[in-house]
Amino acid sequence: MTNGRGQVEPHGTTVATSRRTRRWAWLIFAATLLVYNSNGREIQSYDSQPTKFAARELALHGRLTLDAVVAAAPPLADRAAFQKDRAGHFRSAYSIVPSVEAAVIAWPLHAAGLVDLTAPLAPSLIAALTASLMTAAAVALVFVAVARRAGIGSAALVALGLGLGTNIWPLASRSLWQLETVVFGFALALFAWWRRPGATLPRHVLLGAAGLALAGGARMETTPAIGVLLIGLVMRLGTRRAAPAFLIVGTTAAALMAAQWQWFGSVLGAKMILQTTGFEAHGVASTISSQPWWGALGLLVSPSRGLLIFSPIALIPAVGLPLVWRHRTEEGDRWWTAAAMAQFVCYACYSMWWGGHTYGPRYLVDALVPLTPAATAGMSWVAARRWRQVAASAAFGWSVVVAATGAFCYPHDRWNTDPLDVDRHHERLWDWSDPQILRCWWRGPSPQNFDLFDPAAVRRSASP
Repeated sequence: MTNGRGQVEPHGTTVATSRRTRRWAWLIFAATLLVYNSNGREIQSYDSQPTKFAARELALHGRLTLDAVVAAAPPLADRAAFQKDRAGHFRSAYSIVPSVEAAVIAWPLHAAGLVDLTAPLAPSLIAALTASLMTAAAVALVFVAVARRAGIGSAALVALGLGLGTNIWPLASRSLWQLETVVFGFALALFAWWRRPGATLPRHVLLGAAGLALAGGARMETTPAIGVLLIGLVMRLGTRRAAPAFLIVGTTAAALMAAQWQWFGSVLGAKMILQTTGFEAHGVASTISSQPWWGALGLLVSPSRGLLIFSPIALIPAVGLPLVWRHRTEEGDRWWTAAAMAQFVCYACYSMWWGGHTYGPRYLVDALVPLTPAATAGMSWVAARRWRQVAASAAFGWSVVVAATGAFCYPHDRWNTDPLDVDRHHERLWDWSDPQILRCWWRGPSPQNFDLFDPAAVRRSASP
């Protein structure tokens, strides 16, 4: 635990997971789940559509091909996210992992007669339900992990700041962007591995490895953070104890790459096809930016993509970073912060760092959970002075309002395409006269809010 000066207390003062902690975890899970679904809609994206349809096909017919989906809606064939495999079948160009997760949730609901997966809005309902369940579970896992170190009060503030004050709410929880799996996977690994070596049992190693396997399987872009965390596990536990984690993560990656090779003739699946088509669409010439400092600055303070603009609550882990590096702990705090920094550097070097048509800093959602140890240290620093508490409260309030704005307004703002497409006109990323947040407030709530509360979401209309 850390004291008011951000210093690490002896391990004897560590707060053990108790029945009271578990009750609070369930309460936080239920509360965030309700908040996430309060807008009653899926926030659709280009990336998420083939994933949700593949989930329905798997739950209904035991297949991941999208031929029937494209036959019912032929214009989908023109979207790069719907790619033909080597056998001529349409498939999602993105990872199958979120589709499998959603199918696991969808099938029992359909079998029990609670949801008719042939209903018009059923794929959207399953996408939003799966994403919200996974992200709410991630927030609860982060709460339990922090409670072991800093107590229930600090843990609740860190978890709610993460879950309600960042893009985990308007993006990760509202559709199958792959973000929901990354957030859940890293939270599972944090819950399992953020412990002293002596308290890290074999089951914890396996559980954390499963989390990293999910995150990496859903988004290969998270490889930098996963690599840092695996190296950190070896350094803390030794090669023999950490070996099962490498086996699980490696086996999962190998199985996924083998499937992608079989389908698309590449271990990366259709990823390179998307990258190539993305160059022209995003107005860039290569994957790696020649000016990564602009990407780093944009990810932090761009008026329409900056983390500190959309979620100034992130200043708390920023304050905690030097405290973590100044005071070494056995739990691996430094490795988690290093993982977050590696992910940040990776995205800063990416030529399309702004994430295309989205709301705020989409890519940095991948780095949020690994910042938990820094946020915990930062909370101790905040608690030491009244003015810091006031400033942190204001940052939390703004962050929640902005996240809620995205949940209820985006993409009705049409900021990404009006008056010019941001993917082609990058100067708009720095335009303080027309930031995305203000545009959302000006345009107002999305007319699609509460669509999933309609009976059409769960039942197919009777034939006339």
